Amino acid sequence: MRTPAPDKVFEALGDPVRRFILQLMATGEQPASMIVTAVQRHAQISQPGVSQHLKVLRDAGLVTVRAEGTRRLYTLDPEGVDAARAWLTRLTDPLQPFAQPLDALATEIARGKRARRAATGPDHAAEQRPDEDARHA
Repeated sequence: MRTPAPDKVFEALGDPVRRFILQLMATGEQPASMIVTAVQRHAQISQPGVSQHLKVLRDAGLVTVRAEGTRRLYTLDPEGVDAARAWLTRLTDPLQPFAQPLDALATEIARGKRARRAATGPDHAAEQRPDEDARHA
């Protein structure tokens, strides 16, 4: 399955009717008929118009649809929501993509320090501690 493109996701989110549809689906899977009825109470729009909005949301990766007999059931697609969240996170935390590699580097540095201490033995480590304390005093 492909990761939704953020530009498509945000383009789809740009319409208030589509945002309303997503809010309807936030409570769980919804039949198309319920979505059409709710949207028509919210805005003057035809059934084909609601279907077009659902298609845009599907194409953007924000919702999925499954058939159950003659009914179509729509639900939020977590991958689309995650794509939007990830894009927004990069705006607010531009260093976030580097967090994991830096954590890995810190782990390797700590391992190296432990290995050097183990190689020099406990007596050598005890000898160095007073000098370190003197330097920090």
